[in-house]
Amino acid sequence: MDRNDVDQIIKEAQEQAKRVDLRRAGLSMVDLSGVRLQGANLNETDLYRANLDDVDLYEADMVFTNLSKASIRGGNLARVNMVFANLREANLTGASLAGANLSAADLSGVDLSGANLSGANLSEANLTGSNLSEANLSEANLTEASLHKANLSGANLCGAKLGFAHLEKADLNRAKYDYRTEWRK
Repeated sequence: MDRNDVDQIIKEAQEQAKRVDLRRAGLSMVDLSGVRLQGANLNETDLYRANLDDVDLYEADMVFTNLSKASIRGGNLARVNMVFANLREANLTGASLAGANLSAADLSGVDLSGANLSGANLSEANLTGSNLSEANLSEANLTEASLHKANLSGANLCGAKLGFAHLEKADLNRAKYDYRTEWRK
């Protein structure tokens, strides 16, 4: 499947006022930059090394989706459901993931520098070695998340829940937190 096929599926769905359904599609290494896929069903889709820069995936379903090594710089992933998604080594610099559900997702080695993850659910997520510098994690749920060797320098952790999170060797230099931030219990 290529960009033209995806564009045709989107067009047909819009004409029929239906939700775009790309579940289980093989879209590895496809350039989907700037595509509008709000509310789309991308469950179990393979987007390995895909270019999704500036994509609009607001409220999309991406459960068990493979986004490893994908580029999603500046993308809108607010309120997206990415439970158990694989985002290993993906680039999400400056992306908006506000209110997203990334519970139990693999985000190891991901670049989320400057990303907005306010109110996101990252409980039990693997963020080992990830770059979260200057990221907005206010009100985020990081309960039981693995943040081993993660770069959280300058990150906003105000009101974040970090109970039982694994913070070994994490860089918290200049991280912002307040009385609402919940640390290990």
